[in-house]
Parts: sequence; C-alpha cells; structure tokens
Amino acid sequence: MSSTEKQDLLAIDDLVDDLEDIIDWAIRYKHDTGIYADFLPLDGMAIGSIYEKPSTRTRVSFERGVHRLGGQPMTLLANDIQLGKSESIGDTAAVLSRFLDGITYRCFGHADVVELARTATVPVLNALSDMHHPCQSAADLMAIREFGKSDGHIAWVGDGNNVFHDLALAGLALGHDVKYATPAGMEPDAGVLARCEAIAAKTGATITGTNDPVEAVGDAGVIYTDIFVSMGEEHMKDKFAAFEGFQVNEELVAHADPDYVFMHCLPAHRGEEVTDGVIDSRNSIILDQAENRMWAQMSLLTYLVNNDAWHAYNEL
Repeated sequence: MSSTEKQDLLAIDDLVDDLEDIIDWAIRYKHDTGIYADFLPLDGMAIGSIYEKPSTRTRVSFERGVHRLGGQPMTLLANDIQLGKSESIGDTAAVLSRFLDGITYRCFGHADVVELARTATVPVLNALSDMHHPCQSAADLMAIREFGKSDGHIAWVGDGNNVFHDLALAGLALGHDVKYATPAGMEPDAGVLARCEAIAAKTGATITGTNDPVEAVGDAGVIYTDIFVSMGEEHMKDKFAAFEGFQVNEELVAHADPDYVFMHCLPAHRGEEVTDGVIDSRNSIILDQAENRMWAQMSLLTYLVNNDAWHAYNEL
C-alpha cells in the first residue's frame, strides 16, 4: 500500500498480507515503553469514533490508544449526530472526512460500515458490526502470540457470530488450525467460511466445524466462547435452548490440553456460556485480551492513517 492510497478495515482479512506484522508491531509498541515520547504517529490528527451500540472496551481502548499515539480522539454517540436519522450515511461520511483523519464505526448492520467506507475519503475502521469484529481478532491473535500458543488448535464453542468470523480468518492467516462447535442452524456465514477456506489453502491451516463441543475442544490449545445472545438479540429468548450442552465448564475444558488458554471477548454472562471456575482459572487470559484491544488498535490505526510512520517504526 502506498502512503497516499486510502485503505479501510471492514473485516480482518482486508489486511491479511500484513496481519502478522501488524500484530508484531503492537506487541513491540506495548513493551517498548521508552518510545512514547519520541514516536507519536497521530500527532496533529483527529480520529472520530461513531457508536450506535454501547461500549466499554471499544470506547476506552480507542480513546486511550489515540491519545497515546499523539492524536485527538473524538467520540460521536448515536444520539449526538444525525447519522441514519436526518442525514444519510454518505453525507455524514463526506462531512466528517473534511474534519477527521480517520473514522471508526461501531454499528449494527455491516452494510452501514461498508457504505461509510465507500463514501468517506479518509480510512474507516470497523469497530464492530453484525458480521465482523476485526479489532477484537487482532487483539485475540496478539494475546495468543504473547502466550506462545502455537501448538494446539483454536477451539470455538458457541454461536457462529461476528467475533468467530474474524477470529477464524485471523487465526488461519497466522497458521492456526481452527475447530468450531455451534448448535445446528447457528453455523458461521457461508461466505465467510469460503474466505476462511481460501486463506487456509494458502497457509496450510485447517478449519473444521461440528455440533459437538467435546469434539471441538479435544486437545485444544485455545478455547474461546462468547455470549449466546448478542446485543440486539435480547428478544430472541428461545435461542437459549439451542445452547444446551455448549457451556464452557470444568467438564468440557478437561478435554483440552492441560495448558490451554481460555478466551472471551467480554462482557461475559457468567453461569450461561461459561462458569466462574473456568473464566477465573489460571488458564484464563481474558484481561490480557481486553488490554490488547488498545495496543492492537493502535497498530491498526497507524497502519491505516499514517502508513509511512507505521513502516518507519519497524526501522527504529
């Protein structure tokens, strides 16, 4: 990518060729504490973050991360702007592009972030949609890399949702085998799975689906789950019944490698998709995941908004 070419991040495989370097960049920046005063790649820049959904980790990690990089974070809540109400996404994107150097968008429908990226003249980063969550997957693979979990596959237990989509795409891109267990009828999106297979064919990794959680977690190095009913699906109470037997508990994790790591993107509904005994165990790295949202997003933002500086940092 040239320094003058706009690039967006709508799903993690948009950056598949540089993903490993982006994650390594984040790990280095996280631990290279002496660099902050001298390396501020977003100095003089403003990043606007639009939120249609409430957020804890996403909002705090973006605001703090942009500030660490020397930029000005601007949080734009749904009720504070006209987006989707009295102004079209395209007009909002065009106007914001005159003020900002980059835009992040946490939305419900994936088509909305696609439209924002199409009409904005500055880079757009998907901070979560109903189809993809690339920021989470970058943080996840960063944590997996930091904890040295190159042996044993990544096991997913739960809904084949947006978090899984990008976890699988990123994991396969970095050479991890992926096994997922979902209830019948809740499998991942077929189009995303096709992209997963294409990436796996290049890296030599494998992706396997099942409806049996025990089969998925057997000898796993990583066990990952998410809430059974996502934000915006609270009315679908009958969905819970399909997840009987899918709770990540002490009995299930006994099938994994003894040194497995447990992961969850949070917030967690304790006692539903995971027990306290698992999420609070020595195997749990959920807080490392949460912290890594900031570091991974710092690398992603620098890559997208100031690519020359992103490359320059690798040469310091």
